[in-house]
Amino acid sequence: MNRILEKRHFSENVVQLVVEAPLIARARKPGHFVIVICDEKGERIPLTISDADTSKGTITLVIQAIGESTRQICAKEPGEYLHDVVGPLGRATHIENFGTVVCCGGGVGVAPLLPIIRAMKAAGNRVISVLAARTKDLIILEDQVRESSDEVIIMTDDGSYGTKGLVTKGVEGVINREKVDMVVTIGPAVMMKFVSLLTKKYEVPTVASLNTIMVDGTGMCGACRVTVGGKTRFVCVDGPEFDAHQVDFDEMIMRLRG
Repeated sequence: MNRILEKRHFSENVVQLVVEAPLIARARKPGHFVIVICDEKGERIPLTISDADTSKGTITLVIQAIGESTRQICAKEPGEYLHDVVGPLGRATHIENFGTVVCCGGGVGVAPLLPIIRAMKAAGNRVISVLAARTKDLIILEDQVRESSDEVIIMTDDGSYGTKGLVTKGVEGVINREKVDMVVTIGPAVMMKFVSLLTKKYEVPTVASLNTIMVDGTGMCGACRVTVGGKTRFVCVDGPEFDAHQVDFDEMIMRLRG
């Protein structure tokens, strides 16, 4: 059992929980995820760790309520418990000094992107973060992102905050003005697809996190299989991050719709 210490609402359907998990907090790295089970009859929900505090023994999770299980997790209050939190799982993000790194996140994808931004900055990179959402109220963790970024670009579909337009417009603007050595993208599959198509055109290496397709989180259910470079891969054990230019996003999007 893992006690919930803090809760914050980013929006009606997006909640941040700070949860006691000292062993996970010490072992986790950027890119890692956990499996959360709300109660003894709950289903397994994979969630990427957005932050950790080793001194307090806590991890931070951002959950979007899109089904019964995630709604139950989001309904939990400080002082209550999650039945199980297992991890860290998955392969950690490869971090090195690439040079200039553009980190682009869409919606709740900014949460798993945050530790990557911090690690890339700590490794000596110039970090430019592009945050995107449909509207201003759906931009999350902006202050934390700014703390570890050399520049932050905000894109909203409706123009209610930052610059009006899609995330690709912000990324392309950076590529056109300066040399970009690496792009990291996390968000909805369709967003990552078009970021990948854009960066492939400019021959900029790109990593995408495919965590949204995970179900079981251990490689047993097969629901997270994707085609990468013509070969079948499982996001939970082989990823969740892959060379975006090798991912068959059309297949992934079709399976997400099914």
